[in-house]
Formats: sequence, structure tokens, C-alpha cells
Amino acid sequence: MALIVQKFGGSSVADAASITRVAERIAETHRAGNEVVVVVSAMGDTTDELLDLAQAVSENPSGRELDMLLTSGERISMALLAMAIRNLGVEARSYTGSQAGMVTDEKHGSARIVEVSPNRVRAALDAGAVAIVAGFQGFNRGTGDITTLGRGGSDTTAVALAAALGADVCEIYTDVDGIFTADPRVVPSARKIDRVTSEEMLELAAAGAKVLYIRAVEYARRHGVTIHVRSSFSRNEGTLVVNPKEGETVEEPIITGIAADLSEDKITVVGVPDVPGTAARLFTIVANAGANIDMIVQNTSTSDTGVADISFTLPTSQAKSVLDALEARRADIGFESVQYDDQIGKIALVGAGMRTNTGVSAKFFTALSDAGINIEMISTSEIRISVVTRADIVNEAVRVIHHAFDLDGESEAVVYGGTGR
Repeated sequence: MALIVQKFGGSSVADAASITRVAERIAETHRAGNEVVVVVSAMGDTTDELLDLAQAVSENPSGRELDMLLTSGERISMALLAMAIRNLGVEARSYTGSQAGMVTDEKHGSARIVEVSPNRVRAALDAGAVAIVAGFQGFNRGTGDITTLGRGGSDTTAVALAAALGADVCEIYTDVDGIFTADPRVVPSARKIDRVTSEEMLELAAAGAKVLYIRAVEYARRHGVTIHVRSSFSRNEGTLVVNPKEGETVEEPIITGIAADLSEDKITVVGVPDVPGTAARLFTIVANAGANIDMIVQNTSTSDTGVADISFTLPTSQAKSVLDALEARRADIGFESVQYDDQIGKIALVGAGMRTNTGVSAKFFTALSDAGINIEMISTSEIRISVVTRADIVNEAVRVIHHAFDLDGESEAVVYGGTGR
């Protein structure tokens, strides 16, 4: 008997028929002799619809009330799914995040998990029931308030429960058959990957791959949880995200996959005094504005000017607060101006085999050059090369690179839903 945590995203429980299909799959897993914990997201586009409603009644809703509103979507899903499972003759009990013991800090909208005490979930399993948990949510002990974990929070909920319960595997169900060498909506010939390391998946998720969120992958790597990404619309085997054991000598592929991200903007601070401490002061302002910086490039100042330009990328949602903060401190730092560009896209090539294989960078940049695609920023790690280019040519660039590294599969990838979640 295995303990399996299954997470179903919004596209998998989008309507009554979908919920019934998912219930049958869960019941089948339970009847096979497994203990089953299910984490569920809100139905379809419910979260976005609730956000629209909030904006319709308030231009600046409070974080506390927004969390109270948004968590209702997952509560609807969990209750309906429990009803559907019970209708199939299998005992099921639904729990909110707080009932399932998901304890977080007090930050509304993007809370971090500080403790998982799934006592009621364990009791349900011991009683022979399937435990259904609302994803994306928890509670803070100090305030007693409901909190949400941010986008992708249901993935994180599932991995956290798998770690706390000692699950054999955490299955993340989506609308594609696993993790592909590129987004199959952009590259229909993308090949499904059978196995990927958590290190590689972290890089892909950070670079914009939508199938798994980075916080869930980080949690899984830290706690040794094996993730199985697969489709709720088929019975096909998916992709295993694994933590290689120490001393394991399996040779990794040179290139695992390509990811793209259109959700970032670029800010360039022009004429920054090129003296020690200026960059530290500049990025302290950015940090205090609540921004997460991705790529940073500083040009070399010339001796006659003594100034440099610093460019960095950050999520679009954080750009305005950073621009306002920089403008307010322009005189303190002494820079000339700030330039803002919201028409950029990021592309990343990821593969653990880059460490021991030469020529990857040359092939990458040659492919883009031959296609006439200009590069504005470059960033690298041991297993990743990232570039920034124009947003309107990102998809073309992904296809060019995918072809250059011979990543195409033998058949066209199937997208069962349409969202990638």
C-alpha cells in the first residue's frame, strides 16, 4: 500500500463532468489499496473571476478580505469533489487549508508555509477515507486569519502535505501529459521528458515554464519529495521530477528543455555614479519596494564620464512601485533618468549536461543570430543560459532554438485543456 498525494488544477475540475471524471480516477486509486490525499484548485477560471469582482467593488481591496474571497473557490471544488467520490461508494472528507493544518506567516496574498500539522488528514486516512484538501490556502496562528499562498499555491500545498505525511509520490495532474522540452502550445513538436532533476526543474520554472511553480519545486527538493507530473485527461505516464541520490552517476542529457516568460519588464537606470556602494543603495531601494529582481546587467563606465547604466528585469506587477521608488530617490543616488520597457521576453535553455559539454553557448547564440534575433541581456548559471529579446519574437526564438538542439519529438504533443495548469 502506498500513500499518494494527488493535486488537480483548475482545468481538471472545470465543470461537473470534469469533477466526476476526476472522482472516478481518485476512487480507482483508492480501490487499488492506496491511501489517497487530494489537493484541489478552484474550478476553471474561478480565481480570476473573483479577482474581477473584487476590483469591481473596490479599487484597492484589503489583503485580508481578498484572501477570504479567493479561498472560497477551492472550498467549492473540495466539497463538490468529496460529494462526487462519495457517490461512487468511497468515503471522502473535505478540509480547508486551516483544517488540514497548513500554518503560514501572516502575509496576505503570498504567505509562506511555516508548519504543516495534518492531524485531521491523517485521521481520515486511518479511517479508510480519501482526504480532500483545499489548495492555495492556510492560516496564521498569531492573527487567526485565513491566508493564501499566491499563484501556484495548490502545487505548494500538495508538496507540503506529501512531505509532512511521508507520501511515496506527489502526483500533479494538469492538461498535458507531463513536462515537455518546450511549451507544446508554442512548439507542437515538443518532446515529453520522462525524468528531470529538481535542479533542472527549478531553472525551467524560474524561466517561465508554467507546468510547475518554483515554490513547489523548491519545497520538494528541500524535503525529498518525488513529483510525478501527468495529465488528468489521459492514462499516460508523465514526467518524474526527482532528487538524485548522492553519488548517482546517471549521465544527464545536454539539454533538458526551453522555457519562455513574457511576464517581466525591464528597467534601466541611466547615468549611475560609478563609485563603490551605489549599486547597493540602488537595489536596497528596489528591495524595499517589494520587487524580485531577475537579471541584472551593468555597462562599463568610461573614465571621462564616471557613470554607468544598470538594467534589470522584474515581474510586470512590481514595476510601478519600483519606478515610483526610484524616482523619489533620484537626487539621493544621483542618477540621470529611468527608462522603462514593457515589451521584452525572456528565453532560457536548461540542461544539467551543460556542465560537461562544450559548444552549447555557441550553438545557442548562432541559432538566434542566423534567425536575425537580437539579444538585449544575457545571464547564465552552470545549467542555464537566459537571454532577453523583444516580446513579439519570443515564440519564434523558442522554435528556432528548439530545432537547433534537435529537441523535436516523433509526434505532435497533445494539449487536452488549454491553460497548461
